[in-house]
Amino acid sequence: MANVTFKQNPVTLLGSEVKVGDSAPNFTVLSNDLTEITLDDYEGKVKLISVVPSIDTGVCSEQTKRFNDEANEFANAHVLTISMDLPFAQKRWGAENSVENLDLLSDHKKADFGEKYGALMQEFRLLARAIFVVDSSNTVTYVEYVKEGTNHPDYEKALDAAKIAE
Repeated sequence: MANVTFKQNPVTLLGSEVKVGDSAPNFTVLSNDLTEITLDDYEGKVKLISVVPSIDTGVCSEQTKRFNDEANEFANAHVLTISMDLPFAQKRWGAENSVENLDLLSDHKKADFGEKYGALMQEFRLLARAIFVVDSSNTVTYVEYVKEGTNHPDYEKALDAAKIAE
């Protein structure tokens, strides 16, 4: 498993670590209108999956805004931001921050994404900060489990990986 800390304290990640070359596990999360969304809903698209602990915190907010701004640069990629936040909180935050170019999705109900992607922090029932790029045939082409949960991911590497996967 990936070694991750949160505020410098080690955390236990539940589930299986996803690696480059793996077939991306299908998952079920909720959209902001409570509709169930799966990986299959993005069939044929490249997916840049941005995972954040909580959308209402500084780094998570900045990360989501950055990927929202960059989403227009893709011809065949879709950006998803997944957190454990309630769909209602995500919807409010998205409206307040003019987030329109990516999908804000909640893993709150089942933690299905967190467990299948090895990103669920047992100690907090939050998702660890991570980035996954999945190509149009659902092969994982890029993975970053951010070592310290309060740090930013490597935006440039993730964006480059998504552009290459297109």
